Amino acid sequence: MKRFAHNPILEPIKNNAWESQAVFNAAAVYSEGLVHIVYRALGTDNVSRLGLATSNDGFTIKERFDTPVFNPVNHAERDGCEDPRLTVIGNQCLMAYTAFRNHDYPVIYQISLTTINIKDFVNRNWNWKERILPFPGVRNKDAVILPGKVDGNYVMFHRIEPSICVAYSEDLKKWHGFKSIMEPRDKMWDSLKIGAAGTPIELNEGYLFIYHGVDEKKHYSLGAALLDKSNPEKILYRSDKPILTPSEHYECVGDVPNVVFSCGNVQIDDQVIVYYGGADKVLCGASYDLNELLPKK
Repeated sequence: MKRFAHNPILEPIKNNAWESQAVFNAAAVYSEGLVHIVYRALGTDNVSRLGLATSNDGFTIKERFDTPVFNPVNHAERDGCEDPRLTVIGNQCLMAYTAFRNHDYPVIYQISLTTINIKDFVNRNWNWKERILPFPGVRNKDAVILPGKVDGNYVMFHRIEPSICVAYSEDLKKWHGFKSIMEPRDKMWDSLKIGAAGTPIELNEGYLFIYHGVDEKKHYSLGAALLDKSNPEKILYRSDKPILTPSEHYECVGDVPNVVFSCGNVQIDDQVIVYYGGADKVLCGASYDLNELLPKK
């Protein structure tokens, strides 16, 4: 992948207490000619909140808001709303994120879902709807919703360590068909555990599914898979080598070293822009031409 020459694109702002420690792991939506980047921010109280920045070209920041656009509001997420992923279906923007609670025993991180009308989202009217826990009390994360229904059902990919799993729902509340669809691979870049990155991208060939993998040295890299459109449990292709692996200083040195971790991507024409956290400290960007990323026939 081609890293943005001016990485990182977002860094902590010391004067903003809520984002003074780290900004990373961002979701993204491309709408009305503008990329909306919803990023995880960590402040002086060690609580994660979600901030917003925008860009015309996907890399150069046009605007960045001084206050969070999404805050913890209930007991399940009292210690943070982490790692958002956004999916637009019809007029609704669905957000999956990790609800984190650290002050009680045991420590619980679990998937949470919410929605907002896409017009409200673009116009910055933060009318987030009900916050739903699909699997209450289950330690689970890295959830993302497929940008299209299958047999009338929403499709969610999520991670029960160490595997990528799938589940289906008609209403985002009751989920069924829970099963593992991708496993770590021995002695490879994704040998320890794997999880979804950003929202899958629908192509003629299938769904382009970027995911992260962790090796035995606990280095986080990104790879790609291609999912069947009619049966997203079917893996048509999976990269043998990572498409992005830690090598730059901002990826190797930070709060968690040797990490590139993505929660969001957008497609602009034939280019895919991937947003990723560098070492759990800063937000970066990289791009790939679709013709290069897709498997050769």
